[in-house]
Amino acid sequence: MDRRMFMKNGLLAVLGTGLTAQSVLFPHKMAHAASAEGDKKMKILVLTGSPRKNGNSNTLADNFIKGATEKGHEVVRFDAAEREVHPCIACNSCGMDGPCVFDDDFEFVRKHIIDAKLVVFATPMYYFGISSQLKAVIDRFYAINGQIHVHKKAVLLMCYANNSRQNELPIVTHYEELLSYLGWEDAGRVIAPGVWTEGSVQRTKFPAMAYELGKSI
Repeated sequence: MDRRMFMKNGLLAVLGTGLTAQSVLFPHKMAHAASAEGDKKMKILVLTGSPRKNGNSNTLADNFIKGATEKGHEVVRFDAAEREVHPCIACNSCGMDGPCVFDDDFEFVRKHIIDAKLVVFATPMYYFGISSQLKAVIDRFYAINGQIHVHKKAVLLMCYANNSRQNELPIVTHYEELLSYLGWEDAGRVIAPGVWTEGSVQRTKFPAMAYELGKSI
């Protein structure tokens, strides 16, 4: 079989599953979930950014956690919208690797992210970006930069109302650049377009995809 026919047959196989480029982005590494590394139990920190308790991205997080827990992983969850995390004020008091001037709920993140092997970012798209609640948490990574600048894995769970891949780029690019800077490895993404009202994602295939991603980690 020549290269052109091979690529054509591969594309047809993907389309036959009913998945689109927007619906699921599992790296090729995820195909080896049954490998020795995939079978190791790990600590996972899930960071959510939706202020809606039953929001669509929280639903994805719920399903991912269910799959990862069933696999035997230890999962710790931090719902940024329900906690107090002061925005970074660039005072540099922490020196990128020390105590922050704010004594707030970020200390929970600090405690658990250090030894977490995988970090999940679950966010709705708010005005074409990550929700401010989750962004505040990410900005505070500055104070622990020296401790998290080591190899970890990460997952992106994201929902948005429109159906344009162009709209996804700000969040996807931020995620990719963050991982590149920290030296983290992308372990998979579930991006759910076309979900706006609370709970609408439940009528789609995306919760099941988030569950399978959690189960395959």
